[in-house]
Amino acid sequence: MNKKVRNIGIVVVAVLLIAVFSIYQRIYSSNVSKEGELFVSTGDSLANVLTKISPLLENTNSFEWVAGLKKYKTPKSGRYLIKEGMSNNDVINMLRIGNQTPVKVSFNNQDTLEKLAGRIAVQIEADSSALLNAFTDEIFLKENNFTSASVLQIFIPNTYEYYWNTSAQKFRDRMLANYKKFWNSNRLAKAKQLKMTPSEVITLASIVQKETAKREERPIVAGLYLNRLKRGWALQADPTVVYAIKQQKGQDFMVYRVLRTDIDIDSPYNTYKYRGLPPSLIGMPDISSIDAVLNPKKHQYMYMCASAENIGYHEFSKSLAQHNRNAAKYQRWLNKQRIFR
Repeated sequence: MNKKVRNIGIVVVAVLLIAVFSIYQRIYSSNVSKEGELFVSTGDSLANVLTKISPLLENTNSFEWVAGLKKYKTPKSGRYLIKEGMSNNDVINMLRIGNQTPVKVSFNNQDTLEKLAGRIAVQIEADSSALLNAFTDEIFLKENNFTSASVLQIFIPNTYEYYWNTSAQKFRDRMLANYKKFWNSNRLAKAKQLKMTPSEVITLASIVQKETAKREERPIVAGLYLNRLKRGWALQADPTVVYAIKQQKGQDFMVYRVLRTDIDIDSPYNTYKYRGLPPSLIGMPDISSIDAVLNPKKHQYMYMCASAENIGYHEFSKSLAQHNRNAAKYQRWLNKQRIFR
């Protein structure tokens, strides 16, 4: 072999090595310049994904080239954590197999299904309309013995992990499964001791939740209402009257003070007018309120009134005479604060 042929061979090998190295670099070398989240929506095309991920890449063209080489054409929806230093190969493999990272979904005390749907819709892909439709689906409600008013009880306030692309139906079904786990043998036994169903416990818990924001008060308030139920008294809970008013005038109607005329409102939720528990919960109670009903403070209190001296707390009493004195004091405080509605 002469020198000329040998030199040509060397050049060819060098060119091939450079080409192989270039291809290797495109595929396996770092191409992610900064960390970020990539949300791939259902139905997104590769072009959509390229637009979304380009701010995180050093070279979008190389990413597109490797995607073509690996025949990555149909993106899987989800939330993906793109880490600095990842290669095109790393990212495309993650997207192709759908190796997404869950999101933390939280909600707390949303009073209506509409508000709950809106709260969840900003945390997962499903929109509020799809969620609301899933929550109120007639077949789902019938199969699980709920109504559109009572189904709110399956949503126990907490923080949960979900995949971002979870459908509205799967979100709802997992909430139902979690609700059933929440009602473990211990809680069911306590409800049975109270001669109440889980639905009744949650209904009372929703009143307790609305009655006081102070967690340490909730077992006392629960015990008071249970005392009234045992004696066959009307609960006479102001939050149920507020709920009835909002049903008539809209959820945005503000009620800072329950008036004497309000307690005459004709609604099954008016516990001044109708004895026993209302037909369903009046809001979303958190776990502390539910457990307060299941573990009530044992006492002889039959009356309660918001405190004019310790704002946010209540004055409890055993006699109507003492209650009337407490109530008069609070009414004077409201008038002084010019709170007339």
